[in-house]
Amino acid sequence: MSTNTTIVLLKARWRHDPLFKFGVVLVCLLLLAALAAPWLSPHDPLLGDLANDSLARPGAKFFFGADAQGRDVFARVLYGARISLMVGVISQTVAVASGMTLGLLAGYYRGWVDLLVMRFADITLAFPSLLLLIAVAAAIKPSLPVTFMVIGAVGWAGMARIVRGQALLLSRSDYVTASRALGASNRWIVWRHLAPNVRAPVIIAATLGIAGAIMAEAALSFVGLGVQPPTPSWGSMVAEGRDLLRVAPWVSVAPGLAVGVAVLGFNLVGDGLRDAFDPTMGRRG
Repeated sequence: MSTNTTIVLLKARWRHDPLFKFGVVLVCLLLLAALAAPWLSPHDPLLGDLANDSLARPGAKFFFGADAQGRDVFARVLYGARISLMVGVISQTVAVASGMTLGLLAGYYRGWVDLLVMRFADITLAFPSLLLLIAVAAAIKPSLPVTFMVIGAVGWAGMARIVRGQALLLSRSDYVTASRALGASNRWIVWRHLAPNVRAPVIIAATLGIAGAIMAEAALSFVGLGVQPPTPSWGSMVAEGRDLLRVAPWVSVAPGLAVGVAVLGFNLVGDGLRDAFDPTMGRRG
């Protein structure tokens, strides 16, 4: 699929799909909040006044209230957006790089390569993703880089299966057969013919995968195996406020809503991209 064709399809989807527009707006607002956090935040997200501001209600001083340590929840939600986007983008980069490479090799070479890659993918997918994430994260000292790698490593299998299916179809196409007859190497065929033509499903899967990665990071941080305090993370913020829901619900509600908005935005964008590139799937519009 050429770049011009991609642009035309996206423009058509933008004109006819209000949910796609809404998703793009949500994602853009999330990006803006993350990038402009130092300027939008009225307080330092790591500093609080325990004596005077502990569990302060939402108001003029603290838009979303303060947590038990007197830290501004609004500021921490803004900076938490940075963590969530970093985890989502970097983990999906890891998943795309590994899953696309292995999927292309399995779909093109077939035989023992396909058998080995797909059985390894089946083993990965056989475990509930959240439990596998927790198990791997618990075995390694929790940190932000570990969170990137763990979520990306768990997500490679689904990407590999998508790419492998596309590669199986494309490897039988006329232009691949012609290229092989002209003496092109296998490496050339895989990376110059197959890889560009699996771009659309990879982009869709990666966009939807960002939403899943944000949820996964929040879940890991909620149980203490993700981003470590005092770094603001939406999952850890929800965990910090779970015992305060009766007296200070804003401590958990604000980051919880942020997770929901981020996931909704990326899911709507992913659905719109899917419908743009393959109108036979999903919603009709």
